[in-house]
Amino acid sequence: MKFCYFDESGMGSEPYLVLAGIIVDATRMHVTKDSWADFLSYLSEAAGRRVHEFHSREFYRGNGVWHGTDGRKRAKIIGAILKWVEDRKHKCLFSGIDKSEYKKKLKNDERLKQFKSMWCAAAIHCTLQVQKQHQREAKTKGHSVLIFDREVSEETDLGLLIHKPPNWIDTFYSRGKKQTALDQIVDVPFFADSKHILLAQVADLFAYILRTSSEIQDGLLKEKYKAEGKKMRDWSGRIAKIALPRSNRYPAKGRCQAAQLFWDLAPAPIRELG
Repeated sequence: MKFCYFDESGMGSEPYLVLAGIIVDATRMHVTKDSWADFLSYLSEAAGRRVHEFHSREFYRGNGVWHGTDGRKRAKIIGAILKWVEDRKHKCLFSGIDKSEYKKKLKNDERLKQFKSMWCAAAIHCTLQVQKQHQREAKTKGHSVLIFDREVSEETDLGLLIHKPPNWIDTFYSRGKKQTALDQIVDVPFFADSKHILLAQVADLFAYILRTSSEIQDGLLKEKYKAEGKKMRDWSGRIAKIALPRSNRYPAKGRCQAAQLFWDLAPAPIRELG
């Protein structure tokens, strides 16, 4: 059984939306939970107060409980979180949406209208990546559980899309003639408060880094300090190294119509990672 924890960054006025996920094998869940609880204790010590959850936006900008925490210390903690995931050999995945490109395509592309929202488009792209990867592994049929943050309003839409996905996305994972659609995914996605999904908070950090890095690279966001863009690119590179293969999300060549759509929607820095 695989558990895939997701969170997003960019649901406000930001130019890009990024959804990221962390994949964990169920046999190692108790170790991960215990380790993350210890890590929250470490963060609490750094903040000088109890930290029950981790929100990357507040943390990275030094707001909320992180107000007054030295920027260099926050950067060091981000590096430690990345190393924590790397050491446990967890895999991640992500999808990016250029909002202006999405809105432009939405006018004439009936496929996008089927997704109902750009968040659902990113969520389906991530779902397809999980499907494509896990169908290659033995004895994993129907064993991938998708868990998203409850804050989004698209719960019903995504559930219906996964229950009865549009046929045109089948080519993304080369669905066989006798293969059930999205047969690696447990029937419906689950939604829960990120306070109770500790690994979703890591996904939140990854999504924030990937989005911010892309917006800086594309000149849509100014650096808050000297060389912020370089630091963000370095962190994004580390995320890409532990992600599912690039061919799973944005194939460089031989793209089917579904893969081409997600390629066209993605900011260039996101699709070129890895």
